[in-house]
Amino acid sequence: MWLGARWWLPVLVQGCFNLRSLSFARTWGGLRGPMEETRSTGAEAASGVRPPAQQNGDAGGDAKGERPPVCPRLAGQGVELAPRDGEQATGNEELATGATLSPGKRKKRRGTTRERVVPPPKKRRAGVSFGDEHFAETSYYFEGGLRKVRPYYFDFRTYCKGRWVGHSLLHVFSTEFRAQPLAYYEAAVRAGRLHLNEEPVQDLSIVLKDNDFLRNTVHRHEPPVTAEPIRLLAENEDVVVVDKPSSIPVHPCGRFRHNTVIFILGKEHQLKELHPLHRLDRLTSGVLMFAKTASVSERIHEQVRDRQLEKEYVCRVQGEFPAEEVTCKEPILVVSYKVGVCRVDARGKPCETVFQRLSYNGHSSVVRCRPLTGRTHQIRVHLQFLGHPILNDPIYNSVAWGPSRGRGGHIPKTDEELLRDLVAEHQAKQSLDVLDLCEGDLSPGLTNSTVSSSELGKDCLEDLAASAQKMDGVVSIASQDLNTMALAPGNAAETDVMNQEIDPLCAECRLVRQDPLPQDLVMFLHALCYKGPGFEYFSPMPTWAQDDWQEG
Repeated sequence: MWLGARWWLPVLVQGCFNLRSLSFARTWGGLRGPMEETRSTGAEAASGVRPPAQQNGDAGGDAKGERPPVCPRLAGQGVELAPRDGEQATGNEELATGATLSPGKRKKRRGTTRERVVPPPKKRRAGVSFGDEHFAETSYYFEGGLRKVRPYYFDFRTYCKGRWVGHSLLHVFSTEFRAQPLAYYEAAVRAGRLHLNEEPVQDLSIVLKDNDFLRNTVHRHEPPVTAEPIRLLAENEDVVVVDKPSSIPVHPCGRFRHNTVIFILGKEHQLKELHPLHRLDRLTSGVLMFAKTASVSERIHEQVRDRQLEKEYVCRVQGEFPAEEVTCKEPILVVSYKVGVCRVDARGKPCETVFQRLSYNGHSSVVRCRPLTGRTHQIRVHLQFLGHPILNDPIYNSVAWGPSRGRGGHIPKTDEELLRDLVAEHQAKQSLDVLDLCEGDLSPGLTNSTVSSSELGKDCLEDLAASAQKMDGVVSIASQDLNTMALAPGNAAETDVMNQEIDPLCAECRLVRQDPLPQDLVMFLHALCYKGPGFEYFSPMPTWAQDDWQEG
């Protein structure tokens, strides 16, 4: 009997993976069933792949490999059914607050027995593909030097996490999705906004099972970005090269979807199914390259792996930078993937950046930067360590790092205290978007009232208190309205407000936010040049790097 089982066991496991892959393709790859929505949940959901690993000194984090889909029979047996911190979607508030979710990202716990894992076939790099139905979700408008997105309806989707199995939806929402009061979820049920396995949820007391699939329809608001256009630097049969303005993310992430380079190129330039060759931080401007085909993408990524590509940045830093060339080889450690903060630490990854001063105006210096490796925030962290942080860097030139602002790696507080102070500072300024966070992302550990904030300053603390009072008032009003709201059951209520910019369930609609000034969305770091075998692309020197630029 045992001998007879040897041949069919691998076949059964392989078949399980194939069936799961087919289900994954039907849900996320465009072969949707009759009850599935046509909207995607972002770049990963649309393409089935993550963006490539960053290859510049200012990219937003090391990309991790895609995990293979998991056989439904293995769900709940040590398989994590949601992204973990440090991946594209982080935290426990994805379903309610807007982090992009990919059901294909799971992790199998070590120690499980009697399982055979069949390695998946090697994936080709697919382009980030969006269709006309995605672009038609909403529209842009321009106001006060900003590009804005009209609020729209969107589906966030997730598989049941292992720790939710056996618990009710009410328990899960009350313990993990605390961005909204329970009254919101009760009203969302009455409005037909919550679906479990593509069936409308009738009662939050329903108990979750292995591999259950949740879909939550929300009213989505995107932060504004600068109205500066995305200029095409070059286009041929192989690549598209653009000059990315500051403040615009490369691809959908967090609260950003339509206000991204990928969507703007698709909607305004009809450039679709592009393959990002590298990434720039949202606040970084400059040369950004996309391949038009998978073969070109593979070729250039091989050049990246072989260290055949060179990048050059320009920035304006605080103080008088040394006239001679400076090389910094300090290792960099990621303090928090969720908040997006790094620092110099002996336990970090090795990296190297070469700096050369171009000019000095008596207060600040323009510096050319050549990152020889591609660590997260490499240029910004090395400049902070050297005591010359980027002049308007909202993270690494902050008083939250202490009196010396991180110079020489001196930080007189723990990582936890540092993160709380950074979050508190940006919360007070209503600028959490700089950290790619929203209020719902803030766990108790990031909002501890005992945080040592002596260096934040009196004005900053007063702003924080005012912001907290304002937020409390909005939540209180929203809760009262939800408790008295009479909503029609099923999809009728959802259909009635489908094209409206104001949603009765949306607390964000009740919150009046002051728009940032366009200059507040610009950081003085610019990707000046990107070159490799057979190509070399430049973008113009930004205004703030000119010799006659005056500090305002």
